[in-house]
Amino acid sequence: MDAGAPIIPCSVVGSEEIYPKIGEFSPLARLLGVPYLPITPTFPLLGPLGGIPLPTKWTIEFGEPIETSHLGSDAGDDPMIVFEITDQVRETIQNTLFRNLARRGSVFFG
Repeated sequence: MDAGAPIIPCSVVGSEEIYPKIGEFSPLARLLGVPYLPITPTFPLLGPLGGIPLPTKWTIEFGEPIETSHLGSDAGDDPMIVFEITDQVRETIQNTLFRNLARRGSVFFG
């Protein structure tokens, strides 16, 4: 916002299915120093091949730009303005996600 550049909302549907999570290896994750180590249908069963993502259909949609140039260079310091813009971006992305999820037929074939 300080630069006065427009904010472009972007929503992605489908990326969350490339590695469907069944569970977690919490003790091993702590041992390795990583936040979590997921169990998926292919990992750890297939070893390194389990890192190959499932072929899911993705929908990526960019929304209308949200202009911020009229807000001024110090708008980023005003919590209420930041809250309003954040809320507008969040609502735009969420509505786009709902619409694209409703349109999607199959995870794998669209």
